[in-house]
Amino acid sequence: MYFANFPLIPYDSVGNGELKLVTNLMKRVALRTKVRSNTLLYDTYDVKEGETPEMLADKLYGDSNLHWIIMYVNSITDRYHQWPLSTPQFLAFINDKYSDPDGTHHYEITQTSGDTKVTIDIGSDNTSHGDATLITNREYEESRQDTLRSIRLLDSAYVDQFVEEFERLMGESVL
Repeated sequence: MYFANFPLIPYDSVGNGELKLVTNLMKRVALRTKVRSNTLLYDTYDVKEGETPEMLADKLYGDSNLHWIIMYVNSITDRYHQWPLSTPQFLAFINDKYSDPDGTHHYEITQTSGDTKVTIDIGSDNTSHGDATLITNREYEESRQDTLRSIRLLDSAYVDQFVEEFERLMGESVL
């Protein structure tokens, strides 16, 4: 459904002068700032273990093919790196990425002015900050997954309007 809205353009992929019609994947439309910042249109949601965009779209919108709306609203262009991993995927990921998943990733200190709940990454050397907190590779990646887990879902009352607007904008020009 999502790619069906992209225009077709003539393209010579080989350079032999023979044009073929291909889907213009470079065509983009963006959510208006006003729409993106309107909190009344969205619910915040924490993705549960093993949930996929298709599962959420089916549960919320009654159609798993509308998973692209969830991805679009959250500016997710890479499902494999911008969507939270399941526990087995996560364990395989950190074991593949790090020779020592429990090794030092970096150190953090607490911000001393303003919001003191904010931490500052000071790198992998804590010699100038004896009170710095060690963050392991595993802790770093778990924190990143927690960030990915928190998404926004478009209220189902606005889905039809959202799809119509997307289709209209995609159809406005060939390029």
